[in-house]
Amino acid sequence: MGQFRFLTGGESHGKGLVAIVEGMVAELPLEEGYINKELKRRQQGYGRGSRMKIEEDKAEIIAGVRYGLTTGSPIALFIPNRDWQNWQEQLSVSPVEKEVEPVTCPRPGHADLAGVTKYGLKDIRPIIERASARETAARVAVGAIARRFLEELGIAFYSHTMAIGRHHWEQGETSSIDWQQVEASPVRCTHAELEKEMMAAIDEAKANGDTLGGIFEVIATGVPIGLGSYVSWDRRLDGRIAQAIMSINAVKGVEIGTGFAVAGLKGSQAHDVIEPNPRSKAKGLPWQHATNRAGGIEGGISNGEDIIVRAAVKPIATLASPLPSIDLRSGEGAEAHYERSDICVVPATGVIAEAMLAIVLADACLEKFGGDNLKETLANYRNYLRNIF
Repeated sequence: MGQFRFLTGGESHGKGLVAIVEGMVAELPLEEGYINKELKRRQQGYGRGSRMKIEEDKAEIIAGVRYGLTTGSPIALFIPNRDWQNWQEQLSVSPVEKEVEPVTCPRPGHADLAGVTKYGLKDIRPIIERASARETAARVAVGAIARRFLEELGIAFYSHTMAIGRHHWEQGETSSIDWQQVEASPVRCTHAELEKEMMAAIDEAKANGDTLGGIFEVIATGVPIGLGSYVSWDRRLDGRIAQAIMSINAVKGVEIGTGFAVAGLKGSQAHDVIEPNPRSKAKGLPWQHATNRAGGIEGGISNGEDIIVRAAVKPIATLASPLPSIDLRSGEGAEAHYERSDICVVPATGVIAEAMLAIVLADACLEKFGGDNLKETLANYRNYLRNIF
């Protein structure tokens, strides 16, 4: 990462999660309530496990903000884990007289086996704790800071569920999304009938001790043309976005715009025709795209259209009816380890993806427009818009 970067720490059942955020401009209005609203959205979604009933994620700003405004120095956040009280022996920082029984049966599809092998551990517990999607709460908190900054530039973020299991929303070119319906939906789906089918599928999976994956879509509106670059591989905006989304737990595939669908089309069908913009005399560029198959990015650069990203989420690896595995102590066959878990995380993963997309775009905007103070950044941004319009 470049201008805007962050680091998280903490375990799933430890004292809490921490995040250090560097590169945010000074004088940005920021309050804990804004961050906590996003954390609450992450906790919701039909198919979440009992852990979400225990936790009430709230971030405490412990550095980098004064009188409700960022100061330009690193912002430090802390999100306590309520469930820590039940795990103090298992996750004690200090040496203990008798260690708890180690976890030695890795879960297929999780980081367990590769993790204990890589780090030379005898107990899977440290891998479970850090590889857990609980860490994404800290990312959503960081993403809220990025989102708050981008609001000042007129950029907004949305996400919705396109598929859970085999239940898929067939989106047409004229399909519209009711974002109020999405926010009210237990599965963040815009289609009421499909919502019922998705919830029924989750219930069935739960009854069978199984889990479900799916597909979400995240959209950024108001993104200016010119973010990113074609000149070097690591500056391409689509590459940066793909890495950020792919880093989310259980995400196994990412596409921007029509993505994989264009692979089966001819060139004459795959690209977005450029045409005169009849509204340009009032405000805007003298041209527009007839469609947005590119998903708002061409040649590694934002092209002024909405940025549209979709991702496939695999069914999570912790199953109530565990898959076959081995016991690392004996080498004999055994059932995989199980502890409480979610059944379906697709709706929540869309919210996490909003945060990750916001982080990438905040970094790209700070790279493009610079500034150490919000007023300076906004002046640079407005000057850029005047020049291109």
